[in-house]
Amino acid sequence: MAVNIGVLASGRGSNLQAIIDGIESGYITNAKISVVISNVKDAYALERARKHNIPAVFIDPEQYKSKVDFDHEVMKVLDAHEVELVLLAGYMKIVSPDFVRKYRWLMMNIHPALLPSFPGLNAPKQALEHGVKLSGCTVHFVTEEVDAGPIIVQAAVPVVDGDTVESLSARILQQEHKIYPMAVKLYAEGRLKVEGRRVKTLPPKK
Repeated sequence: MAVNIGVLASGRGSNLQAIIDGIESGYITNAKISVVISNVKDAYALERARKHNIPAVFIDPEQYKSKVDFDHEVMKVLDAHEVELVLLAGYMKIVSPDFVRKYRWLMMNIHPALLPSFPGLNAPKQALEHGVKLSGCTVHFVTEEVDAGPIIVQAAVPVVDGDTVESLSARILQQEHKIYPMAVKLYAEGRLKVEGRRVKTLPPKK
């Protein structure tokens, strides 16, 4: 049975596209995207979903009294589409503890830094200001603490002289498009096991 995936996105959805491409090419097997949800009405991620005949749902945060109420509506939509794995892909909202508890070890996020360095917003800018020689990106399971969950996959990106936030971000994004589909592939194949802070990658099933 294919793993039903729900993707939450707020922007252009390039990581969503990378995962769609991974599924359509056969790189990711045993998985399908069942719904894409956005908190931004004109997010291009919704258009990407529609182009691939994936249900695209806008949920307006302004219609809900609290973040918790909004998250419960998102969870209702995920439940309606029988979602088993939630992917945050440029989702510019911090999910509530209720949401995290419901999807513990069933929700991933991608972050443009080598966590635990530079969590939060503007990670490439933080990296450049700190003067690091290596930046990169991280796919991790989501926990109550922002950008602090167990790490699934990482990719390093060298910082070169003359880098700007834009140039470094662009090179990091190229690696994001590789490692997020990789993490989804491993999950769909049943090859990820969380042990404390570590995520073990199991060998392929015979």
